[in-house]
Amino acid sequence: MTTLPSLLVFGATGQTGQHFTRLALEAGHSVRALARTPSKLAITHDDLDVVQGSMDQVDDTALDALLEGVDAVAMMVGDVAAQSTRKVNTEFVRQLVPAMRRSGTRRLLYQAGGLSAAPGTRLPLPLRAVRSTVARSYIGQHEDNEAVMRYLDDDARDVEWMVHRAGIGADGPSKGELRRSRSWISIGTFVDCAAYDLRMLGDDTAVHTWDGSRYRRA
Repeated sequence: MTTLPSLLVFGATGQTGQHFTRLALEAGHSVRALARTPSKLAITHDDLDVVQGSMDQVDDTALDALLEGVDAVAMMVGDVAAQSTRKVNTEFVRQLVPAMRRSGTRRLLYQAGGLSAAPGTRLPLPLRAVRSTVARSYIGQHEDNEAVMRYLDDDARDVEWMVHRAGIGADGPSKGELRRSRSWISIGTFVDCAAYDLRMLGDDTAVHTWDGSRYRRA
């Protein structure tokens, strides 16, 4: 496991990001979070620094300032409306990775959806069926996630990135512990996905992987 004292979080006010930020602070990390509306982050902590702003307004100078002193970045961001017309996450990651190189930031965790296929693979037939029917309104989001993964694989192998293809369900209490899986994706609660993301971020064996997660069997 790698020790990562200082984290930068994109998506900290989101459903998974709120839990991730809280768990990271409880685990002793310092957290810097970029938030369009800081008041939505219902957490106060001496080791939490909330910077007002949004990804689509961050230039290279601001991004360099955000990354100063940061060991790792966690990105848990999705905007279905925006991603229906352009690959906003891909555009941002293409800006973020060079900034990480400039700052010496070591590691990046990107949370994608379980219906986003990893490069060079096809989703299992049941997941392809879900994606083309009940989840078809999210196709732009899936395609954006897939473009992010292709960019990381093709152009950012020098960065210690990892992708969690999460099967996020709904809020609620923990259902157990999620584990990395190449064969199956469980529908996890927000808090369980956040706890998995935090563990994964420090897991050296997860570098350059894009696996799903499933609940540990009893």
